[in-house]
Amino acid sequence: MDEQELAELIEGVRTGSVAPDDAVAALRRLPFTEVGDTLVDHHRALRQGMPEAIYGSGKTAEQCIEIVGELLANGSGPVLLTRITPATEAAVLAAHPGAEAKAGCLLWRRPHPFRSAKVLVVSAGTADVPVVDECMVTLHAYGFQPDRLTDVGVAGLHRLLAHLDRITSADAVVVVAGMEGALASVIGGLTSAPVVAVPTSVGHGAGLDGVTALLAMHASCASGVTVVGIDNGFGAGCAIARMCG
Repeated sequence: MDEQELAELIEGVRTGSVAPDDAVAALRRLPFTEVGDTLVDHHRALRQGMPEAIYGSGKTAEQCIEIVGELLANGSGPVLLTRITPATEAAVLAAHPGAEAKAGCLLWRRPHPFRSAKVLVVSAGTADVPVVDECMVTLHAYGFQPDRLTDVGVAGLHRLLAHLDRITSADAVVVVAGMEGALASVIGGLTSAPVVAVPTSVGHGAGLDGVTALLAMHASCASGVTVVGIDNGFGAGCAIARMCG
């Protein structure tokens, strides 16, 4: 339940279009509801302005089905399930069809109208695209219509510079990069917009499964770059939602 839903519920009671008992039943599920081993948070959008999201890794398909069902049945906002296996995805879609599916994520009820902020998600290489896709789905869940630009890493800087107008016209930029993670500093020096950097585990040798990119982004010479965890496209999308709320 978000602020608008709560206001509509109170107004419905005031005008008589919603019975007091029905309003009490709706409010009874706040702030959370127990579903098996999970306490499903129905209060997050009201507290944070951002809907609840379900981290699927480590959960069984049955648990995911139950949690998604609870959120779909008792709310009208977007429902986002992340980090699931193909088998879990198939099982959840069989139980709750109609989701947007990408990069191990499922999204039901994409918000409308969309937010006006122009967000660009940029990747250094094609191997970073799964993290880009997770970020894109997350941004969709939070009401953005993001643009994407892939395979423009610093080893071929001319590819990036060919799209300079797209970078400088964005209201916020997510930079997804592995290897040495240098793309975040380059873009951070080209735009005045907020930049959220996502190190990825793409790389070899001294890449250390993304640790080198993570440390490089933290040590960026471009002031004010925000850095999230390795491969955390979801976290980057959430950061953008907070910055551009």
